Amino acid sequence: MNDKRWDHHIGGVSTPPSGGEYLDEIDPRTGEPSFRIARGNAADVDAACRAAETALATWRDIKALDRGRMLVSVAHAIRAQADDLARVEQIEMGKPLNQAKIDIEIAAQYFEFYGGLAPAVEGETIDLGPGKLCYTRKEPFGVIGAITPWNAPINQAARAAAPALATGNTVVAKPSEFTSVSTLRLAEIIAAAGFPAGAFNVVTGTGTEVGAALVVHPIIAKIAFTGSLRAGKEIGMRAADRVIPVTLELGGKSPDIVFADADLEAAARGAVRGFTVNAGQACIAGTRILVERSALERFLPMLRAEAAKLKVGAGEDCQVGPIITAAQFKKIQEYFEIARSEGAEFVTGGKVHGDRGFFVQPTIFAGLTEDARAMREEIFGPVCAVIAFDDEADAIRMANDTNYGLAAGLWTQNLSRAHRVAGRLQAGQVYVNEYPSGGVETTFGGYKQSGIGREKGREALAHYTQTKTVIVTL
Repeated sequence: MNDKRWDHHIGGVSTPPSGGEYLDEIDPRTGEPSFRIARGNAADVDAACRAAETALATWRDIKALDRGRMLVSVAHAIRAQADDLARVEQIEMGKPLNQAKIDIEIAAQYFEFYGGLAPAVEGETIDLGPGKLCYTRKEPFGVIGAITPWNAPINQAARAAAPALATGNTVVAKPSEFTSVSTLRLAEIIAAAGFPAGAFNVVTGTGTEVGAALVVHPIIAKIAFTGSLRAGKEIGMRAADRVIPVTLELGGKSPDIVFADADLEAAARGAVRGFTVNAGQACIAGTRILVERSALERFLPMLRAEAAKLKVGAGEDCQVGPIITAAQFKKIQEYFEIARSEGAEFVTGGKVHGDRGFFVQPTIFAGLTEDARAMREEIFGPVCAVIAFDDEADAIRMANDTNYGLAAGLWTQNLSRAHRVAGRLQAGQVYVNEYPSGGVETTFGGYKQSGIGREKGREALAHYTQTKTVIVTL
């Protein structure tokens, strides 16, 4: 057991929980306790919000170019400490170290990208004719509440914090109680970079005790949330009661469409990556693989063969790590039974892996109907379902027949079809001949119940600023 105890990060310093209680994190590779984190409450949230409000008065008035330089310095510090940060994420998530290092690099890229854009946040002039000067200003909301999930902790924390800080806001972050330490490490890095004390605060603990208190706190001017649809709905209702804006990035049941004219071997490789990335614990995972009927008999053996190449475990040579929580591990096993009861053919997998930790075999279902639960509900593990379609119109109909709309993929060598189908898919991101794709520069968010607002790319800056119009009579 790693017996290091971690406190909140409030006002630029490590701060013990007001209630004096701590929670154990669990190493998903072993099922044993690892770090201990502070169990926060409403009093801790209040202290963090007040620290953020105090810092706001200084931070929002710092020249944008200087704010940008400070964000870039955070990126350099993240890279300098990448090995240590990756080991923390490996303990918290069980992710193979080489994959954890990718998440650390992405976190650095967020601060680098938004550091460069900070001076480019600008308004416009509006011609009202002689005797009038009209212009707009892009101003920060104030204190942002960022509630982040367990499936990519430092990546998600950076995704919210970097654009919020770049635009002059301050932040109170509430990471998942299962993966809090990497966000606390990020807070230490931000403090060491010379940001005003309280510019970035972290309160750890449960959603019911910390997350709920954060959403209703009167100082919080906006909520950025990534997580489940159920929690997102609750947060949205509480925020609506206060009339504050939200960015909600929620679940997905993303289609990955394979046309018969595609490079089927490449499609099989990409489709397997699409549903096993991060052990399937990704809301963009391509878990509904739609295959043109004339290609299904050729494609299924290729898909099975690609899945068989993956090594499950936490070693450097592994591609599929563990499920992060015991509850999610149990949920996936329940879906195996649900799929069996619905008549699924298990092309591969359908079992846990090993007798220690929370590992699951990559699993492919076939033979399900469109309305099967395993076809329609988000499982959040390395599990996909394959189903046939007849033509392009059928593929589009089936792909869009879901309450979600976060991502979609399609594989074809027909350029016209690629653009035509991409334009009809109800999804915030569409990947053509690769799954997934993009980077910190690419705008991200969902259609339908996959969320509200956008993260990543230049567009995220608009979601962390509000527009003021100034009209001057000359």
